[in-house]
Amino acid sequence: MCEATSSTNRQHKDRLFKKVFGTKEDLLSLYNAINNTDYSDPNDVEINTVEDFIYMSMKNDVSFLIYDVLNLYEHQSSQNPNMAFRGFLYLAELYKGMFSGRQDLYSSVRLALPTPQFIVFYNGTADEPDESFIKMSDAYVGNISGEPSLECTARLLNINYGHNKELMDKCKRLHDYSALIKKIRDNQKAGMNNVEAIDKAVDDCIKENLLADILSKHRLEVTQVLLTEYDEELHINNEKDISYNKGLEQGLEQGIERGIEQGRNEQLLESIKNLMTNLGLSAEEAMKSLGIEQANFDKYLKMM
Repeated sequence: MCEATSSTNRQHKDRLFKKVFGTKEDLLSLYNAINNTDYSDPNDVEINTVEDFIYMSMKNDVSFLIYDVLNLYEHQSSQNPNMAFRGFLYLAELYKGMFSGRQDLYSSVRLALPTPQFIVFYNGTADEPDESFIKMSDAYVGNISGEPSLECTARLLNINYGHNKELMDKCKRLHDYSALIKKIRDNQKAGMNNVEAIDKAVDDCIKENLLADILSKHRLEVTQVLLTEYDEELHINNEKDISYNKGLEQGLEQGIERGIEQGRNEQLLESIKNLMTNLGLSAEEAMKSLGIEQANFDKYLKMM
């Protein structure tokens, strides 16, 4: 994994979650824990992550094939109602790579397709149940008499410490990752800044043999990645607050209803540009981070 050297070096770093499960052995352990299987040969895992899937810029993910099951695992620390659609686009890219130019899609013989499984590991601060499901069809707006012809379901697993205990007991790697994040957050609540909170959490995890192999060998890299993640999260939240407050202020100066709307649009546009400049996000990624509905993307793109 390339080392993250700054909070703007978005294209050349992976999240810590992906590094924690960066080997076939660890992926197999996580797969077994989720599916209640007991496969033992890591060589049966075929990693097929699309590293440069630019369209959606999914940098937290890993995909792999094992025993005719196509797995897409993604880590998320923020709520995203479009996860199922994102998964669909990514899985379509994987299927395309597997079969393009190799099989006759017009043949009278039915193709054998690996069964897809899209898991989202959530560890944000919002209150979420141990398990929930997001369906792409929930976003459909057209009315038809029957069932829609296309579906993709994201299975959301809450991996915050204290959730999904049975899963954590089966996969120590996942438990240890959850414990590390909890320690960082507890340290922050105790008044430490991000650097202090992460540094102490890493020290404590090494002493307690939690992810000790990664944290000891790659301490600097892990610290930089964690700092980048927390810096991005703080920056995005700040931009949301600034956008709302400045938009309200400008709106009051210009007139209540029309003015507030115009002021908020202008400040949202400024926040989009700030995220693109400071975090290296695309315009679409910046708008998603600010909670702008996809239906309004074109409006802001035209204003840029």
